Amino acid sequence: MPLTKEKKAEVLTTYAGSAANTGSIEGQIALLTERIAQISGHLQSNKKDFSTHRGLMQLVGKRKRLLNYLQKHNLTGYRQLIEKLGLRK
Repeated sequence: MPLTKEKKAEVLTTYAGSAANTGSIEGQIALLTERIAQISGHLQSNKKDFSTHRGLMQLVGKRKRLLNYLQKHNLTGYRQLIEKLGLRK
């Protein structure tokens, strides 16, 4: 199930500054993280849904590429974002 308009606006406001700033790297990473969390929950109860698992792996790879880009171009922003999202331990 995709994210609702309200949820997207909330995530973008929290991480990208405003709901209209959909192109920011931080906002894209936050939206991908929300979607990954939803799909992970789905796969907990549907272990044999292999096509969704493939889609999850694609989203994780896309998020990883965006995080690498952010790390190269804005290290302080990268560190703040992973702290907010709780991605690295």
